[in-house]
Amino acid sequence: MSRIATGICAAVAIAAGSFLLSSPNASFSLIGSAEAQEAELDTSTIVEMTLGAEDAPVEIIEYASYTCPHCANFHKGPYKQLKKDFIDTGKVKFTYREVYFDRYGLWASMVARCAGPDKFFGISDLIYEGQSEWTRAGGPAEIVNELRKIGRLAGIDNDQLEACLQDGDRARTLVAWYQENAEKDGIQSTPSFIVNGRKIDNQSYDEFKKLIEAELGS
Repeated sequence: MSRIATGICAAVAIAAGSFLLSSPNASFSLIGSAEAQEAELDTSTIVEMTLGAEDAPVEIIEYASYTCPHCANFHKGPYKQLKKDFIDTGKVKFTYREVYFDRYGLWASMVARCAGPDKFFGISDLIYEGQSEWTRAGGPAEIVNELRKIGRLAGIDNDQLEACLQDGDRARTLVAWYQENAEKDGIQSTPSFIVNGRKIDNQSYDEFKKLIEAELGS
């Protein structure tokens, strides 16, 4: 996927622009510089989306974009095996952090987070499963309508969904949160992973398994 520098440029553009959400007359404004965001926004309000035991011996943080095909491939394959073998068995604490290369990834994140942590990973699965369809639906209006359909399929009612998508303050905060995390962990591409503090690039499940087992001492 694109280098993270491109994503940071996109995030600044998101923060400085006004992007269509539903019709030519409906938009939300995300105004201000990156510096202003850091000064005014409380990124501690963004909930970390995690699975697995809090005290698991191995912690994996994934950085991924909902518009990244390699991320979709990971979530359709290796992630499911990782969850079955290590997350569900209490050996791995897994945290998912969104990367925003474009406004569409941001909108997808706002839909995924709309119903709270309990539904986040289920909605994320739907977003990745349908990635090739919703990302190619057409222009911004068509794309956001496809994301709305995913949100409704997950049980989010229309009023709640629109409130999430129109929440400009939350969008700005998510962008600032993403920038802080990506810069702190030196993320250069997606998907990327932090395994017990060490940065790891995307790899096969067999390679992941060996790495995790080494961390477990098994």
